[in-house]
Amino acid sequence: MNNSTEKREDAVASSADSTTTGQETQQMDEDLAEASEVFNSLFSTRRPRDGWAGLSSGLKSATKGTVAGVASLIAQPIAGAQEGGVKGFFGGLATGVASAVALPVTGICVGAYQVGRGVANSVEAVNASKAGMQWDQEKREWIFYYLNKDKEEVEELEAALKAAKMGKDSSDDLTKTDLNEKKVKDREYYDLLGVSTSATAGEIKKAYYKEARKCHPDKCPDDPEAAKKFQELGHAYQILSNEQTRANYDKNGKPETNSADANLANEIDPLVFFAVMFGSHLVEPYVGELWIATTADTMMKDAMEQQQAMDLENMSEEDAAKILAGKTTNEEMLLKQRKREVKVALNLREKIMPFLEAKDEDDWSNFKSSIQNEASKIADTSFGATFLVTIGFALQVEAEEFLGFQNTALGMGGHAARWKKTRKNTQNNFKLMGAGINAATTGRKAMKEVEAAQRAMEERRVKEALEKSPGEGEDEEGGSSAMDEEQAKMAAKKLEETIPALLELAWAINIRDITRTLKNSCKKLFVDADVPMPTRLQRAEAIRIIGAEFHAIGKSRGGEEYSVKDTADIKARAEVAVMTTMAKAQGQEVSEDDTEEMIKQAKNMRADVASGTEDEKEETI
Repeated sequence: MNNSTEKREDAVASSADSTTTGQETQQMDEDLAEASEVFNSLFSTRRPRDGWAGLSSGLKSATKGTVAGVASLIAQPIAGAQEGGVKGFFGGLATGVASAVALPVTGICVGAYQVGRGVANSVEAVNASKAGMQWDQEKREWIFYYLNKDKEEVEELEAALKAAKMGKDSSDDLTKTDLNEKKVKDREYYDLLGVSTSATAGEIKKAYYKEARKCHPDKCPDDPEAAKKFQELGHAYQILSNEQTRANYDKNGKPETNSADANLANEIDPLVFFAVMFGSHLVEPYVGELWIATTADTMMKDAMEQQQAMDLENMSEEDAAKILAGKTTNEEMLLKQRKREVKVALNLREKIMPFLEAKDEDDWSNFKSSIQNEASKIADTSFGATFLVTIGFALQVEAEEFLGFQNTALGMGGHAARWKKTRKNTQNNFKLMGAGINAATTGRKAMKEVEAAQRAMEERRVKEALEKSPGEGEDEEGGSSAMDEEQAKMAAKKLEETIPALLELAWAINIRDITRTLKNSCKKLFVDADVPMPTRLQRAEAIRIIGAEFHAIGKSRGGEEYSVKDTADIKARAEVAVMTTMAKAQGQEVSEDDTEEMIKQAKNMRADVASGTEDEKEETI
């Protein structure tokens, strides 16, 4: 009996020792992981691409170590004094001195190690670069890039994000988003069925039966929402299976609700507004959807979702979760930009096919003529010349950089093009900074003037009220109304004066956005390993021709001297942009030619009104 008891006690003690040892080991692993994370955040330890990257990484580590050591020398005594008084101060001072020595030394050692790694990787970098490979910043390795594969990855990532928002498991079969799919007003019904907006009637029918089996109430007796899901699925299929109702849904979206916010969202489409405002519809194949338009669209949708979230208490848990999950994340914004760059690269690849398939001088001449005709058409729009200069320079310099590194001795041509690009980007950054400062200053000045005028009018109103006799109070409301109208006109006039500065800022943002997008799109096109190096060089030459023609024609039309000064023209474009968004929201067809004609008419009407006003003034005099 005693022996069995002793054995049980030994087993319990052994189990306790084992548990304690396991906990200590786990704690030690966590401490090591935390220390490693701190070390990697302080010092640059990632694999460098080549010698130059190793030198840069080494300098960063040495600098960070020195800065951290100085900061520790200052902070440790202060922290020690706060905790332990004089004794704590000297203890902190000792720790700070040790850190001030240890951290810079560690930084220098890590830096030397990184330089050595970079030098060792230089041979591999040269060989990989010659083979057309690209350095993956995330994986820290040389890879072959494939444009078509990138397109597929973007589609899969979009499908995964969409599945997450719809509350589906990532293992569910959800149709990928096709980058070339048809644009529609609303895609909720397509997403319910898990099909592309370009899906055929057969694909829609197949998807409906597949999804219907998953959520049929008879097969999901434990799911209280199954009947609702099944109904929604049936309604979506009913709309999309009929050609007429599908066409109406594609154009107008779901029927409008009674919500004022929902109606506003249906009427105001920032993507359409900015496309009309800047006349970017003709250059969309080259630049995609402008960042400023996409951001405005995202902010508007998020604001509406935030407004809806205020009423979460009155919603079911499922509806509330859908609203909160609908908010656009940074990951989605990055994916949108990546999708945009891939689409532009694909558009450029399609655009230059006649050049790559050309067999003689006549074919090459026809390609060049077609580019010139397209550029001339773009230049006829209000912002066309500036678009041409911006797009043309970006395309030309990216092509020259790639060709220069491949075709010239020591890559001198590539370095020259890179220097030209860097200088231009620096100029654009200074312009952006200046435009931002000017917009902020102008806006602040206008607001101060409006506030000062409001105070003056209020003082005048009070003074007139005091001076009036008791019998004169009958017209007080009419006088107040006249003053309010005068005040509103004055405020509108002051705010109108800020429009050119705001538009200058918007255009400076567009230039930077277009330049960055084309840089990445051109790189995708030039390093595409689906084609051999000679074909990549041909692609770059075709892009160089497009860039040169765009830039030359844009420059000849005054694109380089662009400046927003004509307030009447801006107001005319803004009015037409609003009317166009409203018209398209109501299902009306408005072509690009229609918008340009409406803008011309609006400008002529404003000119006639201004001329008539001047004539009246002269007659009065």
